[in-house]
Amino acid sequence: MAPHDLRRPFKRAAISDQQRRRELALQRQAEQRANSQARARALASSLLSLSSSPQSEPEFDPETEQETEEPTTVVSSLLEASKLKGSEARRWFARQLMLPEWMIDVPPHLDSDWYVFPRPAGKRCFVVSSNGTTVSRLRNGSVLHYFPSALPNGARNKDVSGPASAYCILDCIFHESDQTYYVIDMVCWRGYSLYDCTAEFRFFWLNSKLVETGACNPPSTYHRYRFSVVSIYDCNQMGLHAAYAGSMPFSRDGLLFYNKHAHYQTGNTPLALVWKDEHCSQYFLDTDSKGEVPALQQVVLELQDDGKLVTSDDPPVVFGSLDGEFVQKSGLGSGNLLRFAIKDEGARIVDGKLELCDIQFVGKSNRARAFADSYSKVFFQYAARHSPLRMGDLLASIQPNLSQDEKTLDVEMAG
Repeated sequence: MAPHDLRRPFKRAAISDQQRRRELALQRQAEQRANSQARARALASSLLSLSSSPQSEPEFDPETEQETEEPTTVVSSLLEASKLKGSEARRWFARQLMLPEWMIDVPPHLDSDWYVFPRPAGKRCFVVSSNGTTVSRLRNGSVLHYFPSALPNGARNKDVSGPASAYCILDCIFHESDQTYYVIDMVCWRGYSLYDCTAEFRFFWLNSKLVETGACNPPSTYHRYRFSVVSIYDCNQMGLHAAYAGSMPFSRDGLLFYNKHAHYQTGNTPLALVWKDEHCSQYFLDTDSKGEVPALQQVVLELQDDGKLVTSDDPPVVFGSLDGEFVQKSGLGSGNLLRFAIKDEGARIVDGKLELCDIQFVGKSNRARAFADSYSKVFFQYAARHSPLRMGDLLASIQPNLSQDEKTLDVEMAG
């Protein structure tokens, strides 16, 4: 299929297998949830049968209102990893965020099954409050800030710190211009793990619990940075318009879409999506180190032992390979992140999958990067250069019977 054959009629047809992967992701999380509940019941039964042994107080599952097992291994590991230093810490933390796929196709039931909210421009990070201090770590695992906060156990203040178990884990974006952490998700609150809770429940708790702590108050001695909740909307016409064009206290960098039934999954997931256009993001098209849009689309891929070039997905997508002699002469090694340019007509879509058939080596990527590009990002950037997914396509999926004239008017108003 030639690049310009991507142009679509009013209601945009799917060009990828993103929906199939989304259905598989929902199926996997349902199976994992069932396994987690089975383990919890087995643990409770075991504790009851050992009445003569010391018993720890069981955790409380806030979504099901039932007692459950200790915080998940992921949460426990996160607290242990807070003690790691240097490259070990960076590598570990780099794998813990839930990373949205880029929206290639509009998902079905967008208005009923999804939330939408503006993505603040800034640095994506985890914020962990524990043992009387708060630390934020960037996506590449490096520390952004150590600071006191009003989060549970986030400062050495007896009125705020609380018991050692009262830790907190938030998924945030740090907005430099107003020195504010905008919270986009809640992973753990006062020791309660929310990994296996739906986005619908996590957002409910986020909006109800964060303000109670005083974390949204202006900075003070024991609260160096302000936290703020991003406005989250049902993805109907009004919600989509508010997220896209409504007044916000921060600069937008696209929109985020979360499936209401999605659990918090580390790594790339099709149950959370990011979408951009030139009206709501300065970075609709990727820029180079000079901040300029290159003539050819560029991608960052990871070099493997066998010379294959892969994305950051799990499992990774292979987009090419390098000759062993070239690798040796260039001083490259396994794990290196390398930048390539996609030549003209060097990409094609076959059976809903993007294939790169002609790429040119540009050089090593910035050392600060922790990951190669994801498959969905490469696909989104390719489509953005030839036939981008527009706001009109999103509106059409919400209002399938909308006339062409009405659609055009709404898009102009949103822009």
